[in-house]
Amino acid sequence: MRISPEELTKNGYTLLDRLEHSELIPFVVMYSKKKTIVSFTYNFLNVAFLLLLIFLIWRGYSEGFFTISAALIHLSYGIAMSFLLVPFHEYIHALAYKFRGAKNTSFDAHWKKFYFMAIADQFVAGRKDFKIVALAPFMVITSIFILSMLFASALWAISFATIILSHAAFCSGDFALLSYFEFHKDKELVTYDDKENKISYFFSRDLNTTNKPL
Repeated sequence: MRISPEELTKNGYTLLDRLEHSELIPFVVMYSKKKTIVSFTYNFLNVAFLLLLIFLIWRGYSEGFFTISAALIHLSYGIAMSFLLVPFHEYIHALAYKFRGAKNTSFDAHWKKFYFMAIADQFVAGRKDFKIVALAPFMVITSIFILSMLFASALWAISFATIILSHAAFCSGDFALLSYFEFHKDKELVTYDDKENKISYFFSRDLNTTNKPL
């Protein structure tokens, strides 16, 4: 049975951090730089996706499939389509929240700082919940466009590879939050969003606590 935010303290949890949504970018930068397996994996994937894109351009050009100008046009298509995928990305987050039991999901955006987020108001999410929610858009969208590349022309393969790389960059916040959870792997961690005040709270308790973890 899920607990509410009001029940956290009497279940042995104490406040660890509060993240104001307006301060999301410094938080992302901080935990992207932490030496965690999540951060290493994320950086490795970005380098791999970049090398894939470079290889596709080099191979297609060297074999005469297209000109460099045509490749750059399709690269720009991929960047443009990546921005169009932002609502879909956040919708997948919301679906993942609902799959884990959240009732009240919504979306928020800060256009000047260019961040977007799905919010599950007052839903207490444990480590497993958050891992599913955070990774869902990356896994779904990356898989879709890797499969699309298998059936695409040489030029459209460049567009799809660009989408994969650009979207991975857009996932930096998701991976930073996963890095935060790994950084605190010695604790049982839960989090919830306060939609009204635009704050996410992180609570922790000792791993040896007898209560069943979320």
